[in-house]
Amino acid sequence: MRGLLAAWRSGDRAARDRLFELLYAELRQAAAGMLRGERHVSLSVGDLVHETILKLISLERIDWQDRAHFMALTSVMMRRSLVEHVRAKRRNKRDHQKVELITNIPDAVNADLEEINDALDALAKIDRERAEIVEMRYFGGMEIADIAVVLNLSESTVKRRWQAARLWLYEALAPQHG
Repeated sequence: MRGLLAAWRSGDRAARDRLFELLYAELRQAAAGMLRGERHVSLSVGDLVHETILKLISLERIDWQDRAHFMALTSVMMRRSLVEHVRAKRRNKRDHQKVELITNIPDAVNADLEEINDALDALAKIDRERAEIVEMRYFGGMEIADIAVVLNLSESTVKRRWQAARLWLYEALAPQHG
């Protein structure tokens, strides 16, 4: 895997294509996880994967470290693609529904994707690492172990920061009464 990443970094398109071929099923799984439960979103799993691949290809010579780093960047690109899709639907004034985050936090309300995106941007200003954990975990469907590798942290630290980020998002997305 590292060899393919290094070859792609050096401009080898065949290595890039082989890498996507090897990871395609995993990319589809991550996209399916992101879209699961999202009602009234016209993007298919394949559309989201292909849009993400196009975004990755357009990047100039990324210094890929390993598979985990590749998947982390992929989760960021998937999030951006999904947010862009929702915004385009709104701009075109089509019949649209909210894309919601299912937080798995008791008593939490589900939130609109754009609200989540804005909250994640606000969290990143306070703590970029926690925002990255949310992107990788929620949008990329990455396991705690893979996130730990990407961020060079212990799994227990990632778990604690994931919980803290979820609670922060819960507070940020909670309806304001008053």
